Amino acid sequence: MLWKARQHHIDLSERAIVMGVLNVTPDSFSDGGLWQEPASAIRHALELVEEGAEILDVGGESSRPGATPVDETEEIRRVLPVIEALNKSTNVPISIDTAKPAVARAALQSGASIVNDISGLRHPEMRAVVAEFKAGAVCMHMQGSPSTMQNAPCYTDVAGEIQHFFAETVTRCLASNIALEQLAFDPGIGFGKSLEHNLAILQHITEFRSLERPVVLGVSRKSFLSKLTGSADLEDRLWPTVALSAYARHHGASVLRVHDVKANSEAIRMIEAIMAFSKKRDDNTFIGYTSQSA
Repeated sequence: MLWKARQHHIDLSERAIVMGVLNVTPDSFSDGGLWQEPASAIRHALELVEEGAEILDVGGESSRPGATPVDETEEIRRVLPVIEALNKSTNVPISIDTAKPAVARAALQSGASIVNDISGLRHPEMRAVVAEFKAGAVCMHMQGSPSTMQNAPCYTDVAGEIQHFFAETVTRCLASNIALEQLAFDPGIGFGKSLEHNLAILQHITEFRSLERPVVLGVSRKSFLSKLTGSADLEDRLWPTVALSAYARHHGASVLRVHDVKANSEAIRMIEAIMAFSKKRDDNTFIGYTSQSA
């Protein structure tokens, strides 16, 4: 499975990769304000690469439930210095986490290769930008908008409806001169979903691969983990995230978007070692032995 993102051809046929989260925002739910200054953001990004991140996802606007919208000028001001510096400092593909076409264009002009769009490339202008730059794109499913998405989200069949949205997105993108190989899909854990919806999505990860495109999953530090563990402390969301990264990889996710890169990357490599051993065992012919009692 090849994911094309401008000059990058990311091979996901045998292994998954970690997308490291870099929020240059004052109000993101788990790390808002920590990396607002370009110098600290760049240092942190390079640390994420050292820990195993193979994509850096830079965001300048919080998408947490109820977040205050940011105008495109301010969003560009936040992300561009970081993207420009990282483009000179690392060969790792840079993703811009935005739903605004103008921000995506500015980021791609500054060296980004992927557009991570929580609105799922619904906007024709965003599709035009992705097509023009031959960028990779993460198309995420979201019900509503960040300001309204958790106001009683409702589905008849959450996995089926997400699948239908992905199929419609492919049709729209192909009509906009975006190649199938440029696309990856994120079911949008926590974006207009209840706890039960999130669990249903996790149960159906394998089915989201039916379009033969990479499945991107972002569960890192999200609030539904606290509902399951019973702890409201943010630091207690690390190991549940690691567990779900391993689970998601085993069930077919190709890109895991996380804040804590090292622990999640090590978990993914471990599950892949087991998967590779199982495949090798199944591919070989084994001689069966039977024991005989005296």
